[in-house]
Amino acid sequence: MIALTETLDVQVLRVFADRAGGHGNELAVVFDAARLPAESGIRLTALLGFSESVFVDDEPRAGFRIFTPAAELRLAGHPTVGVAWVLGERAGGAVPEVLRPRLAAPVAAWREQDEGDSVVWFRGAIADTPPWRFVRLDDPAEVDALEVEAAGQRAHHQFWAWLDEAAGLVRARTFAGDVAVPEDEATGSAAIRLADLLRRPITVRQGRGSVLHARPAAEPGWAEVGGRVVSDGWRRVTL
Repeated sequence: MIALTETLDVQVLRVFADRAGGHGNELAVVFDAARLPAESGIRLTALLGFSESVFVDDEPRAGFRIFTPAAELRLAGHPTVGVAWVLGERAGGAVPEVLRPRLAAPVAAWREQDEGDSVVWFRGAIADTPPWRFVRLDDPAEVDALEVEAAGQRAHHQFWAWLDEAAGLVRARTFAGDVAVPEDEATGSAAIRLADLLRRPITVRQGRGSVLHARPAAEPGWAEVGGRVVSDGWRRVTL
């Protein structure tokens, strides 16, 4: 049997970058992806070594699908912020007011200015995000000292501690070995759930230096997450 291959043009973003444009969680975005099966999204994400990829399958309506190296997701944070930003860039700057993840409820998206920086936000249904487990530690140094364990030993866990409780500043690291992501650099869905759990706005410093902003929404069962996005250009990938 002859193995079938396909070549994809992929735009690579870093989502939840810091103010200087450093760090952030890498995201692969494929456009004109209506014909592509879910298996292609899973293979692409695994091949690139990213935690998630996005297939934009209906650009005029901001329709998209989200993949990890192991499965398709309903809703996730850094893919949704990333796709809002990149669709806005392709349309001249204004992010779509409504995004349509294929397996989740539509989400609102917008830009806010933060001391001169543009931060992209979305509001999502908490029930559509993965069911993270939260472990609060006493000191940020304990979070820093955690070792990445073998895949599956920490299934959808976020470990966190206050850096400055009065200011809502959190240090966090997230592990998702059950979906082939031993450690995630920046996890918007976990920030959404933690902000809802704490019932207050938070700023999360995650991974090597990524920065996430999150807050509960006015409507129960919904929360918001935002961050900065940087493009690292295009790659041609053969699966």
